[in-house]
Amino acid sequence: MTDITIVTHNGNFHADDVFSVAALKSIFPTSKLIRTRDKDIINQADIVLDVGGEYNPDNGRFDHHQRGGAGARENGIPFSSFGLIWQKYGLQICQGNQEVANSLDADLVSTIDAIDCGYVQGTTKDLNQGISLSQTISMFNPTWQEDSHFDTCFEEAVNFASRVLKRFIATATGGINAKAIVEQAINDATDPRIIVLEQYTPWKRTVHALSQEALYILYPSPTGQWRVQTVPVEPGSFDDRKPLPEQWAGLSDDALQEVTGLSEAMFCHNGLFIAGAESFESTMKMAKMAVSSS
Repeated sequence: MTDITIVTHNGNFHADDVFSVAALKSIFPTSKLIRTRDKDIINQADIVLDVGGEYNPDNGRFDHHQRGGAGARENGIPFSSFGLIWQKYGLQICQGNQEVANSLDADLVSTIDAIDCGYVQGTTKDLNQGISLSQTISMFNPTWQEDSHFDTCFEEAVNFASRVLKRFIATATGGINAKAIVEQAINDATDPRIIVLEQYTPWKRTVHALSQEALYILYPSPTGQWRVQTVPVEPGSFDDRKPLPEQWAGLSDDALQEVTGLSEAMFCHNGLFIAGAESFESTMKMAKMAVSSS
């Protein structure tokens, strides 16, 4: 079923209906969208969201404004239309990857649901990062000084939301794939204090979850040299489990080569959290020196 009719309400729009339509467009790209409150049109539609006063996923009805709402997650966040749509179609949108679908529900969908439903407890993380995604979507609505049509603005917002949704999926997929690579590197490490990645892969979350011993991560840079980076004491911390040797701080080229005895040593950051050398072998020697340093 591709030539379907999707109906949502007309007039002012919010992130939940915008992202709902963006999500549906990703799997029903030729669908027809109608924005209305006309009951006859609503009754004839294949999928109705954020309007109509009914939640019945088997019949394609995804409203949450009726008395009693449309349920809530175990953490108490009520479902908006986006959350209801995601429950039915999220796995399909994420190409059958349940872990990716769950990640998006936790990081994107539930926050939009919480804000739309006025559930402040679910918005703390989002609001602490500045203007929320829900506020951004709301700004696509025409202001009182503009002569723009709501439906045209809604389409612009959906296009924006579609791009955001794709990037959330790509980011979640990358993070999940990275987890498997880093876990294997931890298991393969000759010395559990030094983890080697054959290519740069986001590693911090996995290393903190799986290794209490790891002190340094080695990986190649895009320019071909290698880097050694310290493991923070916890995610987001500027304190490291073991900084690089203090005598390396801020040195580069000849000065660092003299201190380390390595002709390929290139630099060490003044903050002692990252250093580099021309080859893997030299960078590994730097890591071993760091492990043995007092």
